[in-house]
Amino acid sequence: MKPLLAAINRQSTPHTPVWMMRQAGRYLPEYRELRAKTGGFMRMCQTPEIACEITLQPIRRFPLDAAIIFSDILTIPDAMGLELTFVEGEGPSFAKRIGNENDIAALPRIDPINQLGYVARALELTAKELPSQVTLIGFSGSPWTIATYMIEGGSPKGSFVLSRRMLYSQPELLRALLDKLTEAVTNYLIMQIDAGAEVVQIFDTWGGILPAQSYLDFSLAPMSTIIRRVQQHSPHTPITLFTKGGGQWLTAMAASGCDCIGVDWTTNLTQARNQVGHKCALQGNLDPAILRSPPEVIRAHTNAMLQSYGNHPGHIANLGHGITPDIPPEHAEAFIHAVHDFTSE
Repeated sequence: MKPLLAAINRQSTPHTPVWMMRQAGRYLPEYRELRAKTGGFMRMCQTPEIACEITLQPIRRFPLDAAIIFSDILTIPDAMGLELTFVEGEGPSFAKRIGNENDIAALPRIDPINQLGYVARALELTAKELPSQVTLIGFSGSPWTIATYMIEGGSPKGSFVLSRRMLYSQPELLRALLDKLTEAVTNYLIMQIDAGAEVVQIFDTWGGILPAQSYLDFSLAPMSTIIRRVQQHSPHTPITLFTKGGGQWLTAMAASGCDCIGVDWTTNLTQARNQVGHKCALQGNLDPAILRSPPEVIRAHTNAMLQSYGNHPGHIANLGHGITPDIPPEHAEAFIHAVHDFTSE
């Protein structure tokens, strides 16, 4: 069994498997070179051959145990007609945003194969090219996280004014949007699994901004529904749930039915393992900022992270969030090699 799949199943592995969120992207010079030749971000996402190439770039450089398909969490609202664009240095923006009942009613039910089939094709191409021991990961944003971008009209600004206003003033309106997104994410992940994804991850980037009960009701509940429905279709495909800032909800997350929980750097891995027990594997959780340090510092912090999990099965080493564009590739390499070096012993 591939090391990452064995770890998710809480089985022993020859080393702790490792990959990095956003590992296919802007910190690599070959990515920047390809982007300069091919045009905008969305064109790269929507061209399967290019998305496949970008997915494979870090696999060629580093001894990673997984490849995550090059795409974006906002492909679903783009397919719903909100017209997604990316401006360098400013992030995502929609030509239309969601603000009232009519906007939500007008959102179409998407057919992933017809409207997001470019992701499926990129997965199919990548699956043929990956080394035999590397696991292929598909992903989606969570309904709550996707909803914040749709309501704000792009990258949420600091306090999430419009999203929180809808949450507190019009909760049923927000639920209606989340219901549509729950269906869309479910079908999208199923399509990715059918196309060759061996693991799927739900990125709940903004769940951690919510109060406790609101997180359970508006973020975790839709994700739990997605997990249940995806498992009905593909009972043997592992699902990883990652809520940035979600350390206080580990017990509830483990009860969602997911196979693995991603944790950020604010969560102590020893405490997380004690809370979750044998219900789930854990993924994480080096602070991405540590990769700005010299390699010997990176190795020391990586070892401390591994020691905090302990000599137990069920750990996938990762960053606590995505690698940032300013990181030298050799610093990412120091992290990856440190994981294998310390755990192969």
